[in-house]
Amino acid sequence: MACAGDIPTLETLAAVDLLRKHFPDLKIRAVNVVDLMTLQPQSERPHRRSDREFDSILSTTKPAIFCYHGYPWLIHRLCYRRHGHDNFHVRGYKEEGTTTTPFDMTVMNELDRFHLAGDAVDRITRLHPIGAHFRQLLRDKLVKHKLYTREHGDDMPEVKNWKWPY
Repeated sequence: MACAGDIPTLETLAAVDLLRKHFPDLKIRAVNVVDLMTLQPQSERPHRRSDREFDSILSTTKPAIFCYHGYPWLIHRLCYRRHGHDNFHVRGYKEEGTTTTPFDMTVMNELDRFHLAGDAVDRITRLHPIGAHFRQLLRDKLVKHKLYTREHGDDMPEVKNWKWPY
């Protein structure tokens, strides 16, 4: 799981927390990208990470779900020459939203913890046979969120007050 930006980082960590609670034997790495230009290879920018360094951080063989508050195509363009680029799935801004709560904006753009955790289940092969129950839980959470937000005009307390527990 990778991310760039404050809200994407919060949602990525919350997705990691959900996955760890429901699949405790799953090994997940969370990578926060502070400088997007480090995604480019050294051939493009000499002071960037080498391919070996990049590959050790973001695997060449495992799926990488990247949450970014901008347009997804930017992440793909920055790292298209990197090994394992085909394993990247980027969630980003879709120009969806209206006047609503902060978390609801992430849901409308599918940058929220529930969509990210669902992406992980969809892309981690060994979770396919056992992930259906979890996927249903995520769909139920999204419905609960929508109902709560429409009724109270605020984010659910479990979302609004979430803290990194580790």
